[in-house]
Amino acid sequence: GLPVLEAMACGIPVVTSKVSSLPEIVGEAGKLVDPYDPRNIAEGISEVLTNQTLRQSMIEKGLQRAHLFSWQRTAAETLAVYRSVTKG
Repeated sequence: GLPVLEAMACGIPVVTSKVSSLPEIVGEAGKLVDPYDPRNIAEGISEVLTNQTLRQSMIEKGLQRAHLFSWQRTAAETLAVYRSVTKG
């Protein structure tokens, strides 16, 4: 997920897999495609390249979405999990 987050934080429209944790990371900010379907991947990339309105919307949503993730939040949530495990 880090490359996807980095791209969104840099204002790059993201076309990514609709499997694994990637849909949860990109939310509505990215174009999700079937990673096992080359035609679907090509269509997703083509749509982002040729549809300026979609591309601009993805850039704006991606910048907003990327702000929801931070190393500070990651560290705090990881510490909370460690603490909850050690209490039990």
